[in-house]
Amino acid sequence: MASMTQVLTAGEATDVRSTGAGVYAGIDTHADTHTVAVITAAGAQLAVEQFDTTAAGYAALAAWLLGFGPVLGVGIEGTGSYGSALCSYLQALEVVLYEVNRPDRATRRAKGKSDPIDALAAADAARSGRAAAIPKDRTGTVEAIRLQLIARRSAEQDAAKALNRIHAVIGTAPATLRDSLRDLPRAALLTTLTGLRPDPTRLHEPDQGAKHVLRALARRVRDSRAEITTIDQILADLVQRANPRLLPIHGVGPFTAALLLTTAGANPERITTEAKFAMLTGTAPIPVSSGKTDRHRLNRGGDRQANRAIHAIVLTRKAHDPRTKAYLADRLNPKASNKTDLTRTLKRYVAREIYKALIPPTTTSRQTAA
Repeated sequence: MASMTQVLTAGEATDVRSTGAGVYAGIDTHADTHTVAVITAAGAQLAVEQFDTTAAGYAALAAWLLGFGPVLGVGIEGTGSYGSALCSYLQALEVVLYEVNRPDRATRRAKGKSDPIDALAAADAARSGRAAAIPKDRTGTVEAIRLQLIARRSAEQDAAKALNRIHAVIGTAPATLRDSLRDLPRAALLTTLTGLRPDPTRLHEPDQGAKHVLRALARRVRDSRAEITTIDQILADLVQRANPRLLPIHGVGPFTAALLLTTAGANPERITTEAKFAMLTGTAPIPVSSGKTDRHRLNRGGDRQANRAIHAIVLTRKAHDPRTKAYLADRLNPKASNKTDLTRTLKRYVAREIYKALIPPTTTSRQTAA
């Protein structure tokens, strides 16, 4: 950042424009405005400007930025939130983008915090190579899948919350009603609660009031589950359209495939190696060796939704895949490894298989040749 203390004069900035030398930019994104900083290849500050987060603002930002000459790279914060729309706009213009993490607390304490400072830091991260991650392409079928997953996750949460409240209400309901409900299996319980017929003229009585509330909660669970079923049908079609190579893999269903596609984005080739994909999904082994102990543990980092999908695939294979059963029977030796270690290993193997299906064959062969 030391080189960025130099600020060019208006004449010097004009000279840079006229030479056609490449520039770098950084963008600090917010809900209503984006702050853009432009620096030279040597790190000298050229200009800082602020634009609205509207279609007209994006067009003005792009015209202003490209007016400095060839753009060698743009570091942008919040590519998955406030900067998502701008990121897609610039990607359509084939501007080279790099995903930038927000400055850590130590940097902010030392250098201060403002939109121009953050934009300049993002530009310098792109110039120096500290920012090397390519943002996800949030267009096309994969973006449609991501939106469906938002609705599905909300329906899951609604159903879970309603079930928790059902058990809470039953626990405090009048004894006669509680005794008739608390030992029922979940499916029978929901069917019974959905069919309750409270007396609308006696809702001031605890038993009738409890019946009314329980019926409402049970219907909320039913409706949420019906919504999940509908979304899963939509996801099956979208996943088949986005990547037909995923669903034939043993243990991969429409929901798990949708999670994995959302993690990879519409441009999975940005994940250049299978090891990087393992780190992204939290399946890369983490060493915890010390002294004579040589072992690894489960990775608690990475995209937790993708890790959830791979974990579900492993559980399915443990129950139904002959290859996995044979592997567990051969390796399950208390002296050699435990079940947690085997699960970690299986998740790593699944990540390898998923990566090969996510990346187009032409891209994989091109990377191997390189």
